Amino acid sequence: MHKVFVRTQNVKNFISLMDSLCNKSNGTPRMALVFGEPGLGKTQTALWWAMKNDAVYVRCTNRMTCRWLLEELVEELGEVPYLRTSDLFKQCVKQLKANPRIIIVDEIDYLIRDNIAIETLRDIHDKTDVPIILVGMNKADKKLMRYPHLFDRISRKLKFETFSYQDIKTIVAQLSEIEMTDCAVKHIYSQANRLRQIVKLINTAENICRTNGLNIIDEKILKEFTNNGTENIKIS
Repeated sequence: MHKVFVRTQNVKNFISLMDSLCNKSNGTPRMALVFGEPGLGKTQTALWWAMKNDAVYVRCTNRMTCRWLLEELVEELGEVPYLRTSDLFKQCVKQLKANPRIIIVDEIDYLIRDNIAIETLRDIHDKTDVPIILVGMNKADKKLMRYPHLFDRISRKLKFETFSYQDIKTIVAQLSEIEMTDCAVKHIYSQANRLRQIVKLINTAENICRTNGLNIIDEKILKEFTNNGTENIKIS
């Protein structure tokens, strides 16, 4: 399987959102929310964009506290974290003012129950004017509404949608090392709506072709082997 980053429609929408957010005037709210069901490429997209644009990327985890969040931010900014929480905040603000960088906070759902951590992100935004992008699950927008001061600063929202048929065609064309007929692609579209599922089916198709010396696979063969879980058995 080819190791490439595929620009689905969700990715294109993410790029447009980031462009518009970066072009907003200083002093205007520059927070954004990216949300949607799992498996649609939110994290991969955020990481890809962060690496290409020297953004600060932090992935929240279960039980993460405000202090823990600030430590992660300071380390991503290339600094050794101070001991006191108040100093960590000042350290983060100082570095962002000296060298402004976009902040992407992934898995924001883990932080939503911690009002101190959430409001600290708002304070960082207000004091530094750097764009902050929150990435979360499908109901993250509803959950964040309990913090009206922060929610008012979210000037852009993007929901990652289920992959379209054109998305599936693009993913297959760019990732698969073997050729698939249109009907095989349609079969994948009918069976998979999460990136991991799509990748698994592409890998299955490649294994079938490798085992049987094929260069192309159609729906009939793919369906037969995947239904039986026998992708490494030769075709009789």
